Amino acid sequence: MMCGIAGFFNFKNSEKLVKAVNQIQRHRGPDYQGEWISDQAAFAHQRLSIIDLSELSNQPFEKSGKVIVFNGEIYNYQEIKKELESRNGVTFKTTGDTEVVLESFRAWGETCLQRFIGMFSFCIYDVETKTAFIARDHFGIKPLYYHYSNHQFAFASELKAILAVESISKEIDKFALLSSLNYLWPSSSRSMFKGVGKLPPGHFIRLKADRLDSYELKRYWSVEPNLKIRSEQEWIELVDEAMVSSVKRHMVADVPVSCFLSGGLDSSLISVLAKKDVQELSTFTIGSREEDKRIEKMPEDETYALKLAQQFSFKHRTIVIQPTIIDELPKMVNTLDEPIGDPAAINTLLICQEARKLGVKVLLSGMGADELFLGYRRQKATLLAARYQHLPTWLRMGIKSSTDLMPVRLGSRGIKITRWMKRFLSFANLPIEKAYRRSYSYYDDSDYTHLLRDDYKNEVRLLNKEHEEYFNAHPELDLENKMCFTDIHMFMLGLNLTYTDRASMAASVEVRVPFIDRDVVELAMSIPGNFKYKNGISKYILKRAAEKHLPREIIYRPKASFSAPIRAWISNDLKPLIDDVLSEESIRRRGIFNAAYVKQLIEADRKGYRDNAYQIYQLLTTELWFRNHRI
Repeated sequence: MMCGIAGFFNFKNSEKLVKAVNQIQRHRGPDYQGEWISDQAAFAHQRLSIIDLSELSNQPFEKSGKVIVFNGEIYNYQEIKKELESRNGVTFKTTGDTEVVLESFRAWGETCLQRFIGMFSFCIYDVETKTAFIARDHFGIKPLYYHYSNHQFAFASELKAILAVESISKEIDKFALLSSLNYLWPSSSRSMFKGVGKLPPGHFIRLKADRLDSYELKRYWSVEPNLKIRSEQEWIELVDEAMVSSVKRHMVADVPVSCFLSGGLDSSLISVLAKKDVQELSTFTIGSREEDKRIEKMPEDETYALKLAQQFSFKHRTIVIQPTIIDELPKMVNTLDEPIGDPAAINTLLICQEARKLGVKVLLSGMGADELFLGYRRQKATLLAARYQHLPTWLRMGIKSSTDLMPVRLGSRGIKITRWMKRFLSFANLPIEKAYRRSYSYYDDSDYTHLLRDDYKNEVRLLNKEHEEYFNAHPELDLENKMCFTDIHMFMLGLNLTYTDRASMAASVEVRVPFIDRDVVELAMSIPGNFKYKNGISKYILKRAAEKHLPREIIYRPKASFSAPIRAWISNDLKPLIDDVLSEESIRRRGIFNAAYVKQLIEADRKGYRDNAYQIYQLLTTELWFRNHRI
């Protein structure tokens, strides 16, 4: 049941809060908004009906002294339900997964979380003991913000909802701000406001509503890599079996399930496997204008997607992204909750809006494959950097000097090879952990003294330490899997899952991610790196497994990012907004950034000296976010 949830403990105005949250998060659950209020606890729930469409599964759901608010889907709930019925004699009054989660907790306590395969955040409240149990899924697919102060505790699916608590200070968390500038997303454990945190994946909170002098935060699960020795053919078969099983699980619904389709490996594989279980499958692709493609040098997603759709008889639609969407940018910033500078969120929103108009409530996404199987260019570039460092110093210096003189754009045409070379050389000579961090950072450590007016040295140190700890958490891993492990905890969680949830739920659509399945992740993190990257081929073992299902031209086509033509927009359509929002006067009034440095970033991009499009877009997003929150 994809939804929005919220809860408030020890608030005198709890009735007002739940009513407010049911309006703020209504887009997450337009089918029903429910309330449950007692002296010390109050819950709000917004329902998007996916499994068991009857009113019996409306929430907050109360049964035998316990109340639950649940956001997510438990794909193996039918198996768990049968076990509860046969072993524990439990009887059920609904056919959905919410009641199964409640009864699982009643039967097994916190260990029930180990049984769930799915995505979730939920709270179960014991009315008699006044004890609350709040949990988030293994990978953080579903969000949960929380706030604790003065013996009061609040949680909600979205930051804008938890801000209904008027006592929350809007003091900016400097670490989260630095993270959003450096990576394009805020920290995965802290929000932009100091008083609001994010429940980490694989964790739960336990509290007593009548004795709220503290609360317990505990980890129940974590990714534990365990590389194994198997033949290539064995890995191919295991990956194939895992993906077929995962997609089949993710098709569980009482409404039609559709798919994102970029025409690339990941979404194509998901779509073809999904089609095996249904007679008709709708697919959706984002397209771009020809003039935007010239600047971006974007691969022809629409062409590949259409070929696949025709071959497998998908009911296919292409949505051409127009720059007029930028008129909605301030609203988009509000939708995302925090400053997220990846325009891929726009694609997600557009596809979900189009799907919703056609009555689609569920979409499958190929997200997660790149993190698990080594599919990003920056991962490949870091492997190349490890080899590049063995070249003679004089040769490396000559390559850098020559590249520095080359433009990234001539007129209206982007020069992709120069863009890539400049990016590569910005980190190629660094120690490998730092090289990987710099490969997807948008600033060097020294840049912050020019960009930011305050001293952020401590935050820079903590930001670097966070990345270093993930990268080196398992010294026994090969470089390929160190990058995968880091991406699961940072890039996948902080960026991809976050914008996907906010953008899709803004359109009242559930997005499911079959690659980010516990069985698939555990398998992927047992595969040695030489099977993830082999013979210059990224995602090698996944591609070999996909040969059973997809044409080779889809599997081995050039990689394309799921993004909007941001460079074209920054160069053309967004110019007036940039000149207004990021004007010297505006920057000085904000008092956070150095106006001269921001101006330098913009001018270098416009003259074609450097590719600063994403930095500019994130600065634009950040300033709009401040304005949305009246800061």
